[in-house]
Amino acid sequence: MQQRAERAGRGAQDSEWFDQAIRAGLVAYGVVHLLIGWLALQLAFGDQDGSASSSGALQQLAEQPFGTVMLWLVGVGMLVLVLWRLLDAAMGHPDEDGAKLWGKRAIDVLKALVYASIGISAVRTAMGSGSSGGTDSTTAKVMDLPAGQWLVGLIGLGVIVYGANLVRQAYTEKFREKIAAGGTSGDTGTAYVWFGKAGYTAKGIAIAVVGGLFVYAAVTHEAKKSGGLDQALHTVLEQPFGPALLTLMALGIICYGLFSFARARHLSR
Repeated sequence: MQQRAERAGRGAQDSEWFDQAIRAGLVAYGVVHLLIGWLALQLAFGDQDGSASSSGALQQLAEQPFGTVMLWLVGVGMLVLVLWRLLDAAMGHPDEDGAKLWGKRAIDVLKALVYASIGISAVRTAMGSGSSGGTDSTTAKVMDLPAGQWLVGLIGLGVIVYGANLVRQAYTEKFREKIAAGGTSGDTGTAYVWFGKAGYTAKGIAIAVVGGLFVYAAVTHEAKKSGGLDQALHTVLEQPFGPALLTLMALGIICYGLFSFARARHLSR
């Protein structure tokens, strides 16, 4: 049974239809980031009606013509990306071993969880359910657990490390590995690289701020101090030159969405 499952998994990994499905998922992921960037731009210019987060982006999508259909497509696309990452976690990285292998597998699982979160949110929005509960209420429940305050703090530190790693990838241009050979050459390839640098930098900073909010919530034992991407962007807005900084971050998040389109066009896995 296990061997049969492994053969089926490897067959899916190597199939052309799975490549096409992954491309569709990456396009959906890019659309979500374009909408988040647009909402963040609106926030920077004083419009605080929408939530500059994946759930806010999906709500924005729901309000468009054929919005429900598009939400279901996003949900299916995210499901494909979840499957991709789980297959990579189980059978990918054949050239790695030891701690490096397990580190890459852990990253695959974390990415699968991110995609799953967006996919579930898309389906719930399509069905008219909206989001269930805020980040602060979830944090409060975790804090009530034994050593919960420490757990929230560790989660925050982990999120900060992940955000810093995205900034590192922008600086070292390691994200180039996510585009097939030839996809970064010529004028179009140069644009893709700049989209990647701006996108990974902006997203990394935003995620690191989210992690910082969790650490602050753990230190102060105030769950309401934690928050998701929307609260992180509001925190940036409250800083000196906040609107200008948030505008740059919003444009960077839009660039991340455009880079996702480039990945879909020049898929490397």
